[in-house]
Amino acid sequence: MKLQNSYSFFLRGAALCGVALLSFLNCSSTTTDPVGSENPGNGGGGAIGDPVEVWLTKGDQSIKLQKQNTAYFSGTSATGTIIDIDASQVFQTVDGFGYTLTGGSVQVINQLSAAKKQELLNDLFGASGIAVNYLRISIGASDLNSEVFTYNDMPSGQTDATLSQFSLTKDAALVQMLKDILIINPNIKILATPWTAPVWMKDNGNSIGGSLKTQYYSAYAQYFVKYIKAMQAQGIKIDAITPQNEPLHPGNNPSMYMTAADQTTFIKNNLGPAFQAANLTTKIIAYDHNCDDPSYPLTVLNDTAANPFVDGSAFHLYAGDISALSTVHNLFPNKNVYFTEQWTSSTGSFSGDLDWHVKNVVIGSMRNWSKTALEWNVANDAAFGPHTTGGCTQCKGAVTVTGSAAYDKNVAYYIIAHASKFVPVNSQRIASTQSDNLSTVAFKTPAGKTVLIVQNSNSTDKTFNIKYNQKTASVSIPGISTATYIF
Repeated sequence: MKLQNSYSFFLRGAALCGVALLSFLNCSSTTTDPVGSENPGNGGGGAIGDPVEVWLTKGDQSIKLQKQNTAYFSGTSATGTIIDIDASQVFQTVDGFGYTLTGGSVQVINQLSAAKKQELLNDLFGASGIAVNYLRISIGASDLNSEVFTYNDMPSGQTDATLSQFSLTKDAALVQMLKDILIINPNIKILATPWTAPVWMKDNGNSIGGSLKTQYYSAYAQYFVKYIKAMQAQGIKIDAITPQNEPLHPGNNPSMYMTAADQTTFIKNNLGPAFQAANLTTKIIAYDHNCDDPSYPLTVLNDTAANPFVDGSAFHLYAGDISALSTVHNLFPNKNVYFTEQWTSSTGSFSGDLDWHVKNVVIGSMRNWSKTALEWNVANDAAFGPHTTGGCTQCKGAVTVTGSAAYDKNVAYYIIAHASKFVPVNSQRIASTQSDNLSTVAFKTPAGKTVLIVQNSNSTDKTFNIKYNQKTASVSIPGISTATYIF
């Protein structure tokens, strides 16, 4: 995490509108078509009389991911604000929405009773819950573990170039929880990234900062191979890796500095060939840092030897603008982009975080070609721990575990839920217009449903028309609120 770049300054105390429920025309009936029971023959809605299912979260927290009265499409000509959806314009295919399952998340979730833990995992990953379908995990410890470790730690002064001491033992609890999650959702995708190499491979011999010694490039590539194979042996498929979390932020604990030139060399000469020799299909995704430096992933992708090994680039938004994803995509349209981390702060407000994160992390990343939208950690305790010494002290999980039988759902839960619950893997983004400070993104699901996510950044209610197939449905969304529309 990049602590010095907190986004608390984005959290604006908007004047929220009372507790008035979301209103719609023709709202006397509710839909009988539950989410998930999609009918591919309905063409995604838009015919006269077709229902629009609505789920709402208000910034004032009076409504959180609650189903609202149904709207209906009509043949009436629309006036006023129109959000036009065009399913003929198809963009990227979605891999998923989710979080990072940190070691600290596992630790606090395991403090719950067996029944309460299962309830939470079902809520997060089950089809009847919010159906999270993408997870990021750390290779070794992240700063939201209770201690720093890698899978090949050695006593001071000793090395292990053959990796004979490699072991996943210190992450046994994480491995077990991933197995539990895979029972609930066998198709969940997993991205793994290290916060540091084993310190004996680094030029400063420390878990904080330092760079990978060139003499250990080959050994470190084999470290990744051993990790992926060890996880496979546990029944856990690693879909993708990044070579380094936040490679330009060496001040975290743990962390490691890796320049674009160094990452390019490592990928083309060591990591890529090692994966190829081991017949691994795990994707290699470059960068995994802020949107203020698109030149970093472009350096990797512009290298003709590294490029074939690289699936795409990953981004965070603690600095820069989300449009950086499109900058990279437009130069390399055959490569993917991913949004992989954004934290909500213990000092932030629900309304401010909901507004900024839905607009930028979910809608913004998707409108800029991302295949994923991931918030930061799944869970922590009431003191925003555990974390390493020097790790993030203000990172607020999607869930706060408050005892063996209780947990609270925080704003990041709802930020992701408005997408993950309704937009399954392999959905495709389709065109949607934006207007009147309403941010939007639309998808066509594999089963033929159309899903529209709208963030109202106005402090007041806004009435607008969803236009699809030349038919319109008139709806209203409260100020500083998120709504997902399914038809």
